[in-house]
Amino acid sequence: MMHVFGPIWTAPVVLGVLTLVGLVSALLGDGVWDAVSALTLGAVVAVGGWYGLRRPAPPQVRRTKR
Repeated sequence: MMHVFGPIWTAPVVLGVLTLVGLVSALLGDGVWDAVSALTLGAVVAVGGWYGLRRPAPPQVRRTKR
């Protein structure tokens, strides 16, 4: 059962950590912190946009055994 954790939860956990780092760095200060915030939150938005705008895969034809 533990083998399923990696493929399913890796991307959401990474996106959550990037979001957390971006939001905390935006609250901490100016200058470099603003750049860190923009990069991390921009990466999350870019991944969401890429996933939302990609075309769905064509349906696969199931072949029955005869």
